[in-house]
Amino acid sequence: MSRTLSGWLAGGVWLLVAAMPLLAHHNISGKFDPARTRTLNGVVTRLDWANPHVHLLMDVVEGNTVRNWAVELESTLDLERSGWNLTTLKPGDAVTVQGLLARDGSPQIWGDSVVLTASNKRVLNVSDAAKAFLRPVANLPARPTPRWPDGKPRLGPEPGQKGYWARPSATTLVEAGVTVEATEHGLLKNIADAGKIAPLQPWAKALFESRQRNFLKDDPMFQFCMPPGGVRQFQQPYGVQFLEDKTFQRVFLVEGGGNHIWHFIYNDGRPQVGEIGGNDDNPLYYGNARGKWEGDTYVVDSKTFIDNFWFSNSGLPHTDHLHLIERFTRSDYNTLKYEVTIDDPGAYTRTWNATWNLQWVAEDLPTYYCQDNRP
Repeated sequence: MSRTLSGWLAGGVWLLVAAMPLLAHHNISGKFDPARTRTLNGVVTRLDWANPHVHLLMDVVEGNTVRNWAVELESTLDLERSGWNLTTLKPGDAVTVQGLLARDGSPQIWGDSVVLTASNKRVLNVSDAAKAFLRPVANLPARPTPRWPDGKPRLGPEPGQKGYWARPSATTLVEAGVTVEATEHGLLKNIADAGKIAPLQPWAKALFESRQRNFLKDDPMFQFCMPPGGVRQFQQPYGVQFLEDKTFQRVFLVEGGGNHIWHFIYNDGRPQVGEIGGNDDNPLYYGNARGKWEGDTYVVDSKTFIDNFWFSNSGLPHTDHLHLIERFTRSDYNTLKYEVTIDDPGAYTRTWNATWNLQWVAEDLPTYYCQDNRP
């Protein structure tokens, strides 16, 4: 996918998106080097149809030897939306692959292009329609906000219907009002902009810059399939779903990427501590979340976070002092405004805010499990 420099305005955050020839849902330049490309001609030995990325294994003749290469591709979901499946290629098929070589010198390549030799047909690429599916849609028909009998907005689907929230208007966490140039995966074009992203303390800024200089390759979400805890879940391509349980005064919040991990938001006024016989007072990826309604806005207070995950795709640090106040406002049928106040005196010099919108997708939450495969 070739993209020109573009941007979008989301609640006062102007994020310029640098040209990026890839769709992958994380920054692959941590593993593959855009400056080192190669063309491979060989024979398919296996098509490994699993997440987070599909892999094509192929034998390539190199001098007097045959070497088996791993070609990394997009996720099963994006390839299936493009019309491909496990039977697209079979062992013995001759293919030509072009892409980026692995930084560590191993026989791995990111498959920018896979062409079936027999037909000269490009295969296993992501279609324009599949790319567009993940992006915000303009000019959706105006529809009123659906409501419960008590008058509160529904955060989830109406009875007999289905749907979830996705297509975020911003995919990288940036303080409201800040202008930076970055890829959609959070990699800054200019490392000098690191201090603009958020009011980082010196140690946190140094760690953030280190993660950026390493091309985000140590992201635990993709190294070890850790959950996209905290704010990050609302900037993932496969969205989130609210399941409102009025009887027990709680909300199941399920995320579509990672491993369909879910957590409770309790609305019954209980203390903001762990559950006896459950997590007790242990820190969590999503914190102990407590919700309440303020007019038509659902306000969620979360704290007691664990500190071994990245709460943004760009690698912004946080500590176990992280405290989030999130505000969800379904302003119409298709729009959910997300606002977050971030307070972490362990990593930041002051409290700060960010905001963006999500769109309603009238389908089942995608079936995606990071743990299917290797990163």
